Amino acid sequence: MVSKSAERAGKSAGGGIVSSSHLVSPRSVEASEFEFGMIVAWNAFSRWMVRCMAAAGVPDLTVTDVLVLHHVNHRARHKKLADICFVLNYEDTHVVAYALKKLVAAGLLCTDKAGKDVFYLPTAEGEAAVRRYREVREACLMDNLDPQLNPDLGELARLLRTMSGLYDQAARAATSL
Repeated sequence: MVSKSAERAGKSAGGGIVSSSHLVSPRSVEASEFEFGMIVAWNAFSRWMVRCMAAAGVPDLTVTDVLVLHHVNHRARHKKLADICFVLNYEDTHVVAYALKKLVAAGLLCTDKAGKDVFYLPTAEGEAAVRRYREVREACLMDNLDPQLNPDLGELARLLRTMSGLYDQAARAATSL
């Protein structure tokens, strides 16, 4: 006799869409489908951000560069490297530091020093680039989004934040093994 969880695992492993069938757990087949969905969605979202920024007139930025530029523009407050890494959930500060250096060199961000602290803020060109990005986003993405999906998107956003916490906790546990 086959257990219900094993039966579910077999059905999903055979009919579900996963990236690593060898990781499918009978405790949650859906987690493997979710992870594959995140992989595909992250890569599509990354490609979108880079191409949207290029269409806004700022080519040759990486996804990290675009994320950092948007975050530094967020709420028009000066940002420190550590705070940017914390909010964007980047563990490797060197990656973000490189993006900041690149954005400063491109004239999209500038620095302000207060004692030992270095703060980053957008330049007029950086603010203009973000405005153009928004215009492209409205035309290419938002115009095609069904407004009836908004409640589902909000629920999905809450689920992603919850899963992010679970993955962070699991990463800490795995580090201590």
